Amino acid sequence: MIIRVAIFEDNEPLRESLSFLIMGSDKLELAGAWPDCSSVIDNCASTRPDVILMDIDMPGISGIEATAMIKSRFPDINILILTIFEDKTKVFDALCAGATGYLLKKSSAVEILEAIEDLHRGGSPMTGEIARKVIDFFGSPDPGRPGEYELSTREIDILRCLLEGDSYKMIADKCCISIGTVRFHINHIYRKLHVNSKSEAVIKAMKERLVKF
Repeated sequence: MIIRVAIFEDNEPLRESLSFLIMGSDKLELAGAWPDCSSVIDNCASTRPDVILMDIDMPGISGIEATAMIKSRFPDINILILTIFEDKTKVFDALCAGATGYLLKKSSAVEILEAIEDLHRGGSPMTGEIARKVIDFFGSPDPGRPGEYELSTREIDILRCLLEGDSYKMIADKCCISIGTVRFHINHIYRKLHVNSKSEAVIKAMKERLVKF
């Protein structure tokens, strides 16, 4: 099966190099290549890629923001972050947004091609340094103390949905409440957990094992 690959990269020489790399493989097909994510939903709707190579630092909409947008509309598209950033905040923000692979731009052409195929087969390819950060983070989880935060049953249900990557609309449908009520509960969750974003809430919930599946 031919794997359709789209590229979002603002560095023109790199974008062209990646495009030629994809076109040179007999297992891949270039679905499209764009310098920014200003029309990312329309781009995905018109080209229907199987895998996306996504930069993080782009003008306007960032790669992490675009990843969340894509996954909310096209959950079956696999997104491979390809970036220079290796700090854990960027890593976890990208993973929480829905990325399923994370490579550094210093990766070789062979590594990028192998990662695309691995991702399409259901794997989660990561550069060695990135995988170590993930392992270190979850290697020594803090003891779970969900009662300490006084989360209600509804808030725990919504937090579980966030961990599963659900959008606000999906949470509203699952919990039979309005999107406005979802936002209300999420704001309460942020306040109780002493966090300021979805990624921070998800990371804290995973690290302290606040939600049982």
